[in-house]
Amino acid sequence: MESVPIPESAAECGDTPGYERMLCLIGLLKADISDDDILQNLQHDYSLEEAEQWSNLPAGAFPKRPGVLLGELNIKQRGFVKAIMLEATGHAPDEGFDEMIQTLNADDYINTVSTDYKAGYSSYNTKFAFLGTPGETGTWELYYGGHHMAFANTYTDGKLAGATPSFRGVEPFPYFEMNGRVNEPLTQERDAFATLLSSLSEDQKAEATLEGTYRDILAGPQADDAIPESYEGIPVSELDDDQQALLLTAVETYVDDISAPEAAAYMKKYTAELSDTYLGFSGTPQVSAENDYVRIHGPSLWIEFSLQSNKSTDKIGNHPHSVWRDRTDDYGGQTE
Repeated sequence: MESVPIPESAAECGDTPGYERMLCLIGLLKADISDDDILQNLQHDYSLEEAEQWSNLPAGAFPKRPGVLLGELNIKQRGFVKAIMLEATGHAPDEGFDEMIQTLNADDYINTVSTDYKAGYSSYNTKFAFLGTPGETGTWELYYGGHHMAFANTYTDGKLAGATPSFRGVEPFPYFEMNGRVNEPLTQERDAFATLLSSLSEDQKAEATLEGTYRDILAGPQADDAIPESYEGIPVSELDDDQQALLLTAVETYVDDISAPEAAAYMKKYTAELSDTYLGFSGTPQVSAENDYVRIHGPSLWIEFSLQSNKSTDKIGNHPHSVWRDRTDDYGGQTE
């Protein structure tokens, strides 16, 4: 996707970023698709049941994902998908759209070393869909998901109503070479957490340490009710100003995956809730060993980062699963 050109006709949508341009690009994409089956897989009615069908598994292991495979679209159509996603995502290096590209590259890398052909490791096996009809009114979700990736922006009446669930993972980790570049998605998340935990005093680390061992995240796919009601760890109110700033830097590595104005609104909300937010971890504060785990839990915010052994490559080491969820507007606050 990184090298796919954006079609010249996208200029019809102007150059002012935002929702109106995204709607225009969606219209151009739909108009370019003549295959009724592809169009039907692309455009769905909205239902929460279908929105919940996301996964961290490769395409062959979870065929229930809604949408059309990127590989079913021609280059021009993938160019429109690229332009649409650029409107919805952040543009910082290793965040947002760039992080998505690197996650796609990881599947292409795994495809060169894996013998599990039924799994379907390939960037072409990422799915793209509209759940609900994009427009100025009504509710719809922009869905983009595949192995180690779930992007789910829900819009209501032309406004972002929710940017979660948002899942990121990658293997190999922390870096690999593929498709003409060095890829290192999620190293910024890991480094931000390691810097934060290393800043804690021994007493603070003891208070932040969670009981038990976490071998994966809790609130992953098909686990929408897994976030506990009780808080564990150290209250962020007990951290000093510098430590709170480090925690917010870690949060930004998730929120910056969406467009800048919308990310700023989320950060304002999460900053206002800091006094009621908790930090917890299990394993080592370096966040570099198998079963190392970090959690940020607030009135709205839920973030998890988990390291586990490699599954899809023959490389010795670990790879991360990570999720950002908002307890107040997951799936745009939709309940059906």
